[in-house]
Amino acid sequence: MSTAPKTNPRLDIAYLRENVAIYRRLLGYLRPYGRQVTLAYLSMILATLLNLLVPQIIKNAIDNGLATGRPTALFAAGGIILGVAIARALVGYGQLFYGEWLTHRIAYDLRNALYDSVQRLPFSFHDRSHTGDMMSRATSDIQESERFAGVGLMDLLSVVMLVVGVVAAMLLESASLALLALAPVPVLLFATVRFGAVVRPMFEHIQEQMGVLSSTMQESMTGIRVVKAFAREPHELQRFDRENDEWFARRFHLIQTWANNWPFFTFLVAFSIFLLLLFGGPRALAGEITVGSLFAMISYVLMLAGPVQRLGFLVNLAATASASAGRVFEIMDMPDEIEAQSGNKVLENPKGEIVFERVSFAYRDDQPILQEISFYARPGQRVALIGPTGSGKSTITSLIPRFYDVKDGRILFDGIDIRELRLDSLRRHIGIVLQDPFLFSQSIAENIAYGRPDASLDEIVTAAKAARAHDFIINFPDGYDTRVGERGVTLSGGQKQRIAIARALLTNPRILILDDSTSSVDTETEYLIQQALEVLMQGRTTFIIAQRLLTLKNADYILVLENGRIIERGTHHTLLAQNGLYREIYDLQLKDQETFTGQEREAHPQLLTLH
Repeated sequence: MSTAPKTNPRLDIAYLRENVAIYRRLLGYLRPYGRQVTLAYLSMILATLLNLLVPQIIKNAIDNGLATGRPTALFAAGGIILGVAIARALVGYGQLFYGEWLTHRIAYDLRNALYDSVQRLPFSFHDRSHTGDMMSRATSDIQESERFAGVGLMDLLSVVMLVVGVVAAMLLESASLALLALAPVPVLLFATVRFGAVVRPMFEHIQEQMGVLSSTMQESMTGIRVVKAFAREPHELQRFDRENDEWFARRFHLIQTWANNWPFFTFLVAFSIFLLLLFGGPRALAGEITVGSLFAMISYVLMLAGPVQRLGFLVNLAATASASAGRVFEIMDMPDEIEAQSGNKVLENPKGEIVFERVSFAYRDDQPILQEISFYARPGQRVALIGPTGSGKSTITSLIPRFYDVKDGRILFDGIDIRELRLDSLRRHIGIVLQDPFLFSQSIAENIAYGRPDASLDEIVTAAKAARAHDFIINFPDGYDTRVGERGVTLSGGQKQRIAIARALLTNPRILILDDSTSSVDTETEYLIQQALEVLMQGRTTFIIAQRLLTLKNADYILVLENGRIIERGTHHTLLAQNGLYREIYDLQLKDQETFTGQEREAHPQLLTLH
């Protein structure tokens, strides 16, 4: 079991400023709900004041009832206490109801704000983030933040008010005894503040480890087919155990710290009662103070016991909320550089002309991916990209919809630099069909209409027919209302691909990107997909990435990439004549096949009618 991270309890200015800024921002989510906040805190104040009245009522019952033998004073005190209890129940309801309402409303707003931020962040963020960690921030961290901002803060203020009220009431009873009994309180306050400073970074480390643990579980669950296929369940269990052990080690370190401090807090309260009885008892016997007054002071000190214990919990909750809210705000504060640097121009009736002018790009500054890429794609032209793995094919197509921004050079869409266009206007005219299309756990109709949620069923069916998907869809018991499993797991690869093509068809894009969309299917399915793609590509500027030359040999223009540069360009026949990399790929893939096909056709002319 690994050792939990060491923490530094030092309270420096930067630490305080950071915490204050986080708390101020978190509590800012209460601002829109002034009525509910007013009712909740007014109920809390009244409840606290009613609690402070009870020792005074009992004091009067002892001094004016028990000491003088007047039962009417006892009955009156009992009636007043009953009335206070009823009033306390009413204001307690307001405190609980509106406190919980604020708690869950803040969670609702925080979760919406976080999700909105995640949706707007660029691809570069999602490339380096882990889904499990994001889920941890959206669930566990927001839950910890909401508890403090709603009920937790109200309870903390209630405790502070109660402590102040108790101190004032005790000073009014007997200043000298109160000062003796309250001597441990400054020590208690210091210990509590120090405790909060120690546990806050501990909770940060715990929440961070929970993100790692969630990521490990999410990755294992997502890849469960691979895990089972390679019989790696013991390895995955070992990985999970290791991260779970680390989480428990950090939590255990916090428990130790809590256990070391908690008894000291309760001891200080007990010591205050000891001082009251030691010095106040003789004074009560001597008649310097009444027995009721001494009892009231003991009641006030005992009244502090519960809040003091809660104070440790609330400081703990505040520390957790600060750490958790900081993790949430960290995501929300990440700038969307692409969105921020977008212009306001809108594409109206685009033609589909794409120009790359000396474009260079790198995911990291020390690892260039594209260098000096220049080409021109006319409207309606089919441009194919081919080259070894890592040559930059997918990167080129990712730059067109601005999933990433170029480092140097520029990309023009109908003569306009894409950075001058509104991002939604640019992407609305670009359709993408990936090698492994993603489908949501919704109906087939909803997946097809994802890019156009207002599409009618007739339009969805028309797109599905053009994508050669209609026939297999209507064979499902629920037809277009059939719900697909997570990531479309209940469909075959070819079926998912054709639904993705229908989805792209329905949006009617001017630019089409096909990323190796037929590489992982059988021959018959590939034929159906090719038919669907022919319909999809008509009249659209299309960029085709494929490893099979058979898929792209009929393109209007072929770009051959190697090490991030265009080393050859031209049509299939001109590239064959150049005897370069394209010719090498052709010789490996198609030469023998085409020679054999030609010989077969010469020997059997009737085959011509079959092709």
